[in-house]
Amino acid sequence: MNLNKKTIKDIDVNGKKVLVRVDFNVPIKDGVISNDNRIVAALPTINYLKNQGAKIVLFSHLGKVKEETDKVSKTLEPIALRLEEKLKTDVKFINETRGEKLETAINNMASGDIVMVENTRFEDIDGKKESSNDKELGKYWASLGDGIFVNDAFGTAHRTHASNVGIASNSDVSVAGLLIEKEIEFLDKSVNNPKRPLVAILGGSKVSDKILVIEKLLDVADYVLIGGGMRYTFMEAMGIDTKDSLVEIDKIETAKKLMEKAGDKLVLSNDNVVNNQFANEGDVKVVAADGIEDGYMALDIGPKSIELFDKYITDAKTVLWNGPMGVFEMSSFANGTKGVCESIARNKEAITIIGGGDSAAAAIDLGYAEDFTHISTGGGASLEFLEGKQLPGVVCLTDK
Repeated sequence: MNLNKKTIKDIDVNGKKVLVRVDFNVPIKDGVISNDNRIVAALPTINYLKNQGAKIVLFSHLGKVKEETDKVSKTLEPIALRLEEKLKTDVKFINETRGEKLETAINNMASGDIVMVENTRFEDIDGKKESSNDKELGKYWASLGDGIFVNDAFGTAHRTHASNVGIASNSDVSVAGLLIEKEIEFLDKSVNNPKRPLVAILGGSKVSDKILVIEKLLDVADYVLIGGGMRYTFMEAMGIDTKDSLVEIDKIETAKKLMEKAGDKLVLSNDNVVNNQFANEGDVKVVAADGIEDGYMALDIGPKSIELFDKYITDAKTVLWNGPMGVFEMSSFANGTKGVCESIARNKEAITIIGGGDSAAAAIDLGYAEDFTHISTGGGASLEFLEGKQLPGVVCLTDK
């Protein structure tokens, strides 16, 4: 999927009210943002539009909103404040998704001004208007601008929502922001025209989430390394009893077929860090692939697996990583993910890309953000792109 779409560099925005869909769906608790990677990733597009004299109206969602009480924890106000810090300029936050207050604020904007609209999913409380791409809502939001829509929210590009597809279908021109352009360029190159060897590393908890990705990558990659919780479904498919480890019983036959198709291309981790409880504390130890005892569960790949994966990563010219190697949020089970980060960081010759929320968060939290060529902001969108699916939030943009 090449980005044969217009971008912000193809249009004149001076003095125009430009509607911009960003992805500010960041982790936030009690009003405190723990990771602002997605805010930082949107800065180039916002700054470009500001420098070009646009009047910038920002739309984003934050989490899932089901009832009125969610409004307290899901407001975008703390995000607007963080954005002000990053931009070093005023961001006018409007705590509404429609109405006179919002319309007046937008109509009174001068060139270079920025207005942020409240969480688009507040419109889901009464009938899922945002998430179902309600026609009236998309038309209304589009009416707030001057016919120009910019989609820079790669994280929601796989969704058909009122704030992306809805606004685009009611705008004169809809273009990609710099982030979406960058995301698709990197992912497209890594899959369709990679420097070889291409090594894909897949982790995370479930095989079911990544069946189509594994199939696609087995076609295009030289090697696919499997870690994370999904590893144990493959082990069961090999006849190894993984005791209390996470296993998708209904996917064991699928795992068998994938292994038959893959041959030597599929490389499985070969030892485990186990515990007798799902916790940081307990009887934590390293065992062989087939050495998990009764009452224990595997929660990370072990040192031999890190060493094995390192050999493939060291020789790679392109590395594509999606999904952590273990329960990295617990320090006892973060070594596998950290080991992969270190291996990738040492390979200065390769193009290295992380796609996926958890693995991206792990790389940033562990201090390896600067060691990757590209950290994708899209979890589900990255996966669907790698599966070869069309992304509605990109398809709706104006062709070049």
